[in-house]
Amino acid sequence: MGSMLRGIFSVGFGYSMLRVTTPILFAALGAVISERAGVVNIGLEGIMLISGVSGVLFSAWTGSAWLGLLGALLMSILFALFMGYFHIKLGTDIILAGIALNVIASGGTVFVLYVASGDRGISSSLASKVMPTISLPVISRIPVLGPIISGHNVLTYFALLAVIAVWYFMYKTPVGLRLRAVGESPDSAASVGISVDRMRFLALGISGLLAGFGGAHLSMGYVSWFSRDMTAGRGFIGLAASALGGVHPIGTAIASLFFGFADALSNYMQSLSIPSEFVQMIPYLATLLGLGIFARQQMAKSQKGRKQAKEVA
Repeated sequence: MGSMLRGIFSVGFGYSMLRVTTPILFAALGAVISERAGVVNIGLEGIMLISGVSGVLFSAWTGSAWLGLLGALLMSILFALFMGYFHIKLGTDIILAGIALNVIASGGTVFVLYVASGDRGISSSLASKVMPTISLPVISRIPVLGPIISGHNVLTYFALLAVIAVWYFMYKTPVGLRLRAVGESPDSAASVGISVDRMRFLALGISGLLAGFGGAHLSMGYVSWFSRDMTAGRGFIGLAASALGGVHPIGTAIASLFFGFADALSNYMQSLSIPSEFVQMIPYLATLLGLGIFARQQMAKSQKGRKQAKEVA
């Protein structure tokens, strides 16, 4: 037990926690954007898979990690808008559309990988590129904190900056105000001339962009290859982090760190003499715990609201 605690409070564990939090945080921020517009993006898991395989393929074909990232982001936005078209224009239930996208992505990415490279399930023959790591000049020399924060993949720093960018966009720009208005009351927003459909398409596009960053990190930052279903539920964990964080960028970032801690703990415990079945279920147990806390909070708010209503009456 003592050795486990020393491992958890080590510099290496802190570094690993930030690393594994990155794709979860991107997915969670994507969920915040779409949910604020009144659309639950269940397709985050599939979008991340599409982004992951696209990044590997484009980077291998072009010989550039940055062009691979660009291709991954374009594909993720395209499929997010494609799902939005079925929901917004054709009236398909967004949950069913998202589930369909996830199923298509699970098998479709394997098929595309096989057609493009002949690999079955893992891109072992492709010379895919990896996004660069960055050593922060001043922070890297700070004892303890420096080794934890510095030396990460560039996409990890993009994720941290994205928290600030999403917060500013949502609460400090006119477009963010319109987007939140659409999510809170689409009829009221439409009555003052705001295009509900346009705002929801925009939200899904941004949500797809953020999820694309997360998928690209898995195949071009976390590792240097793509394998079948490598997201391992991180899109759904992102949805849980968004709910637990109150659909707010800052709260969602904190919730993502909690799930990142659980993921890092799972990775660390694999080196110990602990049954692998127990180790592998830790991130999902953390997700259930987070959703339980969220449900408890919602019930408390509902009871408080009913109590205040009775007092007024």
